[in-house]
Amino acid sequence: MMPNVKIGNLVLDKPIIQGGMGIGVSRGRLAGAVAKEGGMGVISTAQIGYDSPLFRSKPEVANLQELPFEIKKAKYAADGKGAVAVNIMSVTQLYGMYVKTAIDAGADAIISGAGLPVDLPKFALGTDVKIAPVLSSEKAASLILKMWSKRYSCTADFLVMESPYSGGHQGYSREQLENLQQTAEAFDREVQKTALLKSVYEEVYQRKIPLFIGGGIFNAQDKEHFLGLGADGVQVGTRFVATEECDASNAYKQAFVRASAEDVVIIDSPVGMPGRAIRNAFVEKMMKGREEIDFCYNCLKSCNPTTAKYCISQALINAVNGDIEHGLLFCSAKVEQIKGIQTVRQVLEELGV
Repeated sequence: MMPNVKIGNLVLDKPIIQGGMGIGVSRGRLAGAVAKEGGMGVISTAQIGYDSPLFRSKPEVANLQELPFEIKKAKYAADGKGAVAVNIMSVTQLYGMYVKTAIDAGADAIISGAGLPVDLPKFALGTDVKIAPVLSSEKAASLILKMWSKRYSCTADFLVMESPYSGGHQGYSREQLENLQQTAEAFDREVQKTALLKSVYEEVYQRKIPLFIGGGIFNAQDKEHFLGLGADGVQVGTRFVATEECDASNAYKQAFVRASAEDVVIIDSPVGMPGRAIRNAFVEKMMKGREEIDFCYNCLKSCNPTTAKYCISQALINAVNGDIEHGLLFCSAKVEQIKGIQTVRQVLEELGV
């Protein structure tokens, strides 16, 4: 068993972060189950209120009302164990309001990626919440740590780095993702360099800054590989989709159980980044052309509905509700290793934490 990891006054008996998965894949039920086992459960704010009666007319109101409810649900399920975090993409409209809402509702940590969360400390300073950027390189880590230190006289409480095997939006080019083995080897070197970089800030701020690695972590061997490179723990997303506690529909989960390696494709996201997903009728259609967007949820700063190939919110909502062929299913490059539906505890046992 792995030793626990301390993030300030937070103690993770199991040094594992459950990846934040929107829309509606990781809400209070899944996050609470992971926290109860001693890990860090993560709620994604991405259209978290998608099933609210208010969502179609007032999506931002629905999301901001749902977030505190899901945090409280997760904290109740956790029963004082582990930690409950919230993942907020830095390109989210009303970003600061989401951060403040999560903090006021009792979130233990805020994890933020999809670009560099330059202003995250501005909303978190003076509170007990822990903050962490999501990164893909030592260069990005250096930039954000230097910026936070200079602007806010603070540093990250922990770091999350995602490998090119990760699901969803990628911090890599299509060319890098098409040369996966070579990119993965380069990523290993980035992990080692980031482990050295953070030691500088640990010395300055006189505290430990744990490093968690995510992307394609499916078994104990994957975990041990990154621990050997200097990581303190791992982040796991896709494996938690196929659990009884996952907030998604059963049809959604079964799509992950059925997926083969050949079903995994790289798509273009409306936010201008490549993404990794399971091939289906929707993906095939988007590879050939554009789907007219007749309604905009105003969710992401970088998405223009007049030029976007499709509405990513609607595609993700369709999927999580079980309309698998007309939805978008983000996944890891190793999704074919999922063989059935398990419990959160079983997944953690197989990961050796």
